[in-house]
Amino acid sequence: MGNAAEEKAGNTFPAAKNAGSVSADLKKTSSAENGEKVDEREENLQDHHHFMELYEESLKSIGEGKVVKGEIVQIDKEFVLVDIGYKSEGQIRIAEFTDPRGGVTAKVGDQVEVLLVRKENKDGRIILSKEKAAKVKLWDKVEEAFKKQNSIRGKIVSLVKGGLSVDIGVQAFLPGSQADLRPVRDLSTLIGTEHDFKIVKYEKSEENIVLSRRAALEVEQKALRERTLGLLEKDAILDGIVTNIKDYGLFVDLGGIVGLLHITDMSWGRVGHPSELYRIGDEITVKVLNFDREKERVSLGLKQMNPDPWTEAEDKYPILTRLKGKVVSLAEYGAFVEVEKGIEGLIQVSEMSWTKKIKHPSQVLSVGNMVDAMVLSVDVAKRRISLSMKRLEKNPGETGTETA
Repeated sequence: MGNAAEEKAGNTFPAAKNAGSVSADLKKTSSAENGEKVDEREENLQDHHHFMELYEESLKSIGEGKVVKGEIVQIDKEFVLVDIGYKSEGQIRIAEFTDPRGGVTAKVGDQVEVLLVRKENKDGRIILSKEKAAKVKLWDKVEEAFKKQNSIRGKIVSLVKGGLSVDIGVQAFLPGSQADLRPVRDLSTLIGTEHDFKIVKYEKSEENIVLSRRAALEVEQKALRERTLGLLEKDAILDGIVTNIKDYGLFVDLGGIVGLLHITDMSWGRVGHPSELYRIGDEITVKVLNFDREKERVSLGLKQMNPDPWTEAEDKYPILTRLKGKVVSLAEYGAFVEVEKGIEGLIQVSEMSWTKKIKHPSQVLSVGNMVDAMVLSVDVAKRRISLSMKRLEKNPGETGTETA
């Protein structure tokens, strides 16, 4: 029995020992797992802290007065809520998204540029402004245009003391002396017109901007002039604008360079005064007759754009041809008749009647009358055509009859 008890006891102790060993192993495993979980939790906490630090850091960069991009996430009767990546959405008054007719222009999902007015008000809301963001962007544009000497577009809106008020997004001042290349007698004629301007001076703190349209036009004129100089050569065909009218001709701006179109080169026909054909501001296509590059003098022609009608006059109007023409001028010795544009013939007083003694053509004709005549001779070299009215009828003297 003792041996059996001992054997039983001996068998029991190893089991207990093994049980203790297993229990210890389980404790070890559990401890390890718990350790891993603790490590994981700590790692997650560290990541979270790191993320929050980065987030807080990013929030610091969104400072008040800065322009940021955001997305519209909600629209109600009073406010538009915009997500700018902050811990809460920012709000903008609905009035900033309302058009003149009262319609709301904002839509959920729209991307907008806004200015952070205040990070948090008493309700914990972020205050934003779309209009102020636009103003900041505009002043950035003004500063850039000033530094780079770029032009800026604006609309002249009203007369003010010493000049004009111009809307370029903000109000700017245009001195009267800077309104054009030449003095403008009545500045009010420019109200409502849009132009490019140079920024002469600006003070952001005072919201003061001084503009010059003249400077912008000078730059434009210089560029046009360089381009025109490259095109100017004899026989070149160019477009221009009539800028001045004199008794002797027209002055035509070809693009930074002005040429003279003499009255004698305006038409193959008769021109009493250049204003009969053109007014200031009219567009005109002309031919360059001569160009002095040193003195920058340009002689222009208009009639040269068409063939000289006299080159075919001899063939078109052989002797004894009957034709109809318009009386364009009267002289003591006869009447000038326009046969066609550029060709005039002369009916001498002696060729007006077989029977009447005519001392002056005005006794039978007036300027503007249409008359029938016969060609007596054509001299192309001298550009003359002799005409007769009486030869359309038989000479009464040849029949022996007389006309009172």
